[in-house]
Amino acid sequence: MTVEQSPSNAPPPPERDADSEADVTPRPTLLARTMAAAHGLMRTRIDKSGLRIRLVAGGFALLYVAICGKLVYLGFKPDPQSLRRAASEASSGARPDILDRNGEVLATDIKTMSVFAEPRRIVDKDEAVELITAVLPDVNARELRDRLASRKGFIWVKRGITPKEQAEVFRLGLPGVGFLPENKRVYPNGAIGAHVLGFTNVDNVGIAGIEKYIDSRGLAELNGAGFRMTAADLRPMSLSLDLKATHALRDELLKGIDRYKAKAAAAAIMDVNTGEVVALASLPDYNPNNPVDALEPNRINRMSVGVFEMGSTFKALTLAMALDANKVNLNTRIDARGALRYGRFTIHDFHAQNRALSVSEVFTYSSNIGTARIALMMGVDAHKAFLRKAGQIDRMRTELPESAEPIVPKNWGELNTMTIAFGHGLAVAPLQAMMAVAALSNGGYLITPTFLKRDEAEARKNAPRILKPETSEALRYLMRLNAEIGSAKSIDIKGYYAGGKTGTANKVVNGRYSNDRVFTTFTAIAPSDKPKYLFLTVMDEPQGTTETHGYRTAAWNAGAVTGKIIERTGPLLGLPPRFDPPTQPFPLLARLGIGQPTGSTTR
Repeated sequence: MTVEQSPSNAPPPPERDADSEADVTPRPTLLARTMAAAHGLMRTRIDKSGLRIRLVAGGFALLYVAICGKLVYLGFKPDPQSLRRAASEASSGARPDILDRNGEVLATDIKTMSVFAEPRRIVDKDEAVELITAVLPDVNARELRDRLASRKGFIWVKRGITPKEQAEVFRLGLPGVGFLPENKRVYPNGAIGAHVLGFTNVDNVGIAGIEKYIDSRGLAELNGAGFRMTAADLRPMSLSLDLKATHALRDELLKGIDRYKAKAAAAAIMDVNTGEVVALASLPDYNPNNPVDALEPNRINRMSVGVFEMGSTFKALTLAMALDANKVNLNTRIDARGALRYGRFTIHDFHAQNRALSVSEVFTYSSNIGTARIALMMGVDAHKAFLRKAGQIDRMRTELPESAEPIVPKNWGELNTMTIAFGHGLAVAPLQAMMAVAALSNGGYLITPTFLKRDEAEARKNAPRILKPETSEALRYLMRLNAEIGSAKSIDIKGYYAGGKTGTANKVVNGRYSNDRVFTTFTAIAPSDKPKYLFLTVMDEPQGTTETHGYRTAAWNAGAVTGKIIERTGPLLGLPPRFDPPTQPFPLLARLGIGQPTGSTTR
């Protein structure tokens, strides 16, 4: 028999209410609740991170677009500094005005506009070329297209356009095409003084003459370094030229070329006491405003670039040499009979007297024989040394960059001395010969010619004295005497007491002296008793005419032109005529008992 017994110490069963009876879902554990919370938090963070990533990516995209846009913009927009630098380097700089000795303007700058382009800013280059050449028809389309296709940031389209052309280009409205003001050199007097002034190129850089001399003094370097000089910064340059006298001289040369059918001609006037060149012209010349033909061989400056045998004008130097060395005096007799032979060569006189001549007669009759014998008295070495001292052997330098070196015999012997004595066998620039003749006239001072203004004290500061005063007076006497009774009568203008010397030389053609081509020269001083100005005229291949009775020697052409020049320019240069001749114009010679020229003859 089994008996169930309830333990007396067991706890009673728990009580349940109505609500607990109904909740049959088991409660989540703590771990489950924690995991659920973590999962929700992760989902929230993932949602927020996506938004942030999208925001950051969008920001980077915007930044990239901005950078790309800026790069494109900068690619088409020029750097102002770079453009300014390129324009400054390409545009023409200012130059100083050039004035004559009286303040008249010979060269100046004017402002003009030029068209430029920036190839990188031009989108349709073909269209741009078509439009530009339509309004600027002288612009080469192919060249412009090639330049626009370059990688340069700046090119010129056309320099120096007119206001009308500027307006037409402006109306095209092309991006990358603009205008820049520039300086353009102009010469108000055209061809007058062209060989002295020279000219500039399109960039306003000096190419020849005084314009090139100005650049050689540092202007070109300053402009090249970016120092743009304004007109206010540049002091005008005053030349020794007299505009009115230069015009008159050139006009008489033009008439002379026409009258004597010459190939070319040139002339100059120099102050013998200062070396200032107050007038110069060489024809044919050119207009420096449009110097397209300036480099033609026939348009050289014959006064400083051409070298010629100066003919009998050199006789003055030969006689001065012998007189200064006391080898002869004005009354010394020289044998001029027959002809002078040297080996297989024979020297003749054009106006042969066939007798012994005084030194004065050797000059007035222009005796080749007499002059050659006088040179032989001095000897080869002394003759050569004197010509070197007189500046006839070495190249002469002036402000003009263009100068020629004399043509000197390689082997200088007695025959050379004989022929050079009367102007054959040594070729020099006419301006160089003027320097020596001026020394014969001014008391013996060898003063280098200048194209700038200067006074007598400055000119003589470094001028060597190559002759004694009495020798200079003797040469002035001979030149005056030649105007009265010799071959220089064409310059014996009443009131000016002028003196002079002719020179005719056969030209060398293909290595031989030509019998039908001559180069004539005439040198004159005024007044002879106290010279102020030296005149020199040269004519290249003048022809004999009915007016000259068929003669083509210097007295008939170069001499006649020189007389006209003295007559016309004397009053312009402050050289008034004196109708009462000086009573004793050569006092040193008067002491030697040598008669005085009367000064009474007129042309």
